[in-house]
Amino acid sequence: MSLGIRLNVTSNLTLTFHPQTTIRRTSHSTSIRPRSIYRSNPLILLRRTMSAIPSHKSSSSTIKSSLIEPDGGALVDRVVPESERAAKALEVESMPKVSLTQIDLEWVHVISEGWASPLKGFMREDEYLQSLHFNCIRTKDGTIVNMSLPIVLAIDDEAKERIGASQNVGLVGPAGDLVGILRSIEIYKHNKEERIARTWGTTVPGLPYVEEVITPAGNWLIGGDLEVLKPIKYNDGLDHYRLSPRQLREEFDKRQADAVFAFQLRNPVHNGHALLMNDTRKRLLEMGYKNPILLLHPLGGYTKADDVPLDVRMEQHSKVLEDGVLDPETTIVAIFPSPMHYAGPTEVQWHAKARINSGANFYIVGRDPAGMGHPTEKRDLYDPDHGKKVLSMAPGLEKLNILPFRVAAYDMVEKKMAFFDPSRAKDFLFISGTKMRTYARNGENPPDGFMCPQGWNVLVRYYESLQAEEATQQAAVLSA
Repeated sequence: MSLGIRLNVTSNLTLTFHPQTTIRRTSHSTSIRPRSIYRSNPLILLRRTMSAIPSHKSSSSTIKSSLIEPDGGALVDRVVPESERAAKALEVESMPKVSLTQIDLEWVHVISEGWASPLKGFMREDEYLQSLHFNCIRTKDGTIVNMSLPIVLAIDDEAKERIGASQNVGLVGPAGDLVGILRSIEIYKHNKEERIARTWGTTVPGLPYVEEVITPAGNWLIGGDLEVLKPIKYNDGLDHYRLSPRQLREEFDKRQADAVFAFQLRNPVHNGHALLMNDTRKRLLEMGYKNPILLLHPLGGYTKADDVPLDVRMEQHSKVLEDGVLDPETTIVAIFPSPMHYAGPTEVQWHAKARINSGANFYIVGRDPAGMGHPTEKRDLYDPDHGKKVLSMAPGLEKLNILPFRVAAYDMVEKKMAFFDPSRAKDFLFISGTKMRTYARNGENPPDGFMCPQGWNVLVRYYESLQAEEATQQAAVLSA
């Protein structure tokens, strides 16, 4: 299995994993980056040298999943204590107001719970420029932390004029409720073309987040320290899945996890996903971990129109656990509240960085993470292998263990999802997300063993409801 791994070691030993890769003791944690991670199995290499390393349960080389240090050393929490909320709400009444879109509110949620630690609010210009040009920011003590996506709040000319010389502004949610305060603000120019080009590597028309968020946004960005009046809730029946980084860390401790491997997805879980998640746990056990916990962490913010909606995905995920495809005893299902950019290797760094703050110390990455098809050409927008390669080199992610996984496909001989074997390529069927949606939309069943039956039925019902809704709309148009 083509897995790449980085391990932080503070032992006095000097160990050789590969003729080109040596681990040496320094005064700081040392990053191990085997050059051949895409051609060999470093998990096997590591297992063979485990006897030379003090037990991960009893030495300073311990990597405890819920104790992996968050970026900046401490989790950011920007939610106002309950005892102070009334006074803060009264204070914000007299401030100039900035209106938030639904996606702005999702970013408020992300910042307030510490997913972007050490970021304490929407970026001021110095943070924005570092993020945009370097994919990381330097903290006051000189530490480099990964921050590959600019987390910013746009305002228009009218709002800028209304704010004037005020140092603080109130934030108003899409429903008109007071959400929070942005203090010690800084307003600076929003160069949209530069932001798009540097984040996506292209300015081609048809980028979903660009068209939804950036193009209609104002020409100014406003940064400052965020205070949120109360925890962000969506009241959609899914809030119990929205565990904060602090809550996740507490849950990992409660389950006595000694490794946590995070898997992000924005699609329904099929048996190929389950294969690689179960295989990863098996390999972590072989390495000597006693209780690896899977964090199944679907993205819960903005996604493009043709993606399966969050509520449908969460119902499908629950059926996967009910059917025993994944073990509920060793799996935590939670929602990651971030909006989706579809920015490929740039965005996957953000996804990995946020999991550090949640307490996960292993991150599974696959083919074309955070990617999409090119909007105007019949090809992938990004090289499918670049995401995992970038993660293995990204500054600020050294303490996270990156686990690239092998490609899974449907084995027509064994009639189940299996790891692709190039020596008998003709026996495998690749079922893309588009193909999967086509099956469900047409009421067709995929090959046996592709997805658990209950999970598949959730998708079929969803697409049937879409078709019924479209038929009703067409009938209304014809009768008008």
